[in-house]
Amino acid sequence: MPATDWNPHLRPQLGLPYWAELQSFLADERRNHAVYPDPADLFAALHHAPYASVAAVILGQDPYHGPGQAHGLSFSVPRGVAVPPSLRNIYLERQSDLGLPPPPHGCLEAWARQGVLLLNTTLSVRAGQAASHQRRGWETFTDEVIRVVSAKDERVVFILWGAAARTKRAIVDTSRHVVIESAHPSPLSAHNGFFGSRPFSQTNQALADAGREPIDWRVDGELPG
Repeated sequence: MPATDWNPHLRPQLGLPYWAELQSFLADERRNHAVYPDPADLFAALHHAPYASVAAVILGQDPYHGPGQAHGLSFSVPRGVAVPPSLRNIYLERQSDLGLPPPPHGCLEAWARQGVLLLNTTLSVRAGQAASHQRRGWETFTDEVIRVVSAKDERVVFILWGAAARTKRAIVDTSRHVVIESAHPSPLSAHNGFFGSRPFSQTNQALADAGREPIDWRVDGELPG
């Protein structure tokens, strides 16, 4: 758990039985398999987007399970790593929505630094095995992260792509916050409602309507439009 302003909100989770079981499972997995991301990046989403700054949440599911891809931010990969298909589609929708051409890398840290919480519902994965760490306790923890954000007084925009993410609408206080949902940006589903959904401009409009600063959806290295 990071020593950030998330700590007082999430520390009670560390004393619950599921947390000890999850840590035991992870230790066993790391002894016997390659596990992504590196331990230092498990809570990168919380490190990069402090609780006080959260203005939007983009919810993913598993970390990427290929070598060098996962670094603790949903949909993001480190610079120098090939942009994965779902993120390519996110960039295509960003271009359609905001007129920004796809950048040459897939690192979304610039979004996180502005208060976009890039949260996966499962924070680890065994190399090469998608969904291998689901239903081991991470979802209990990340549901609590969502509840803690939903308890904020100022408006937050929750961007929920795909069926799994959209189930989390039930734990968001929609009387205070805005939910934007669509199909997942995966190549398997992006044409079923993700393309054309305009999540970036919708998010900024919802923030502006609440008197909050909009998100600059450029990534590091892009020039102002």
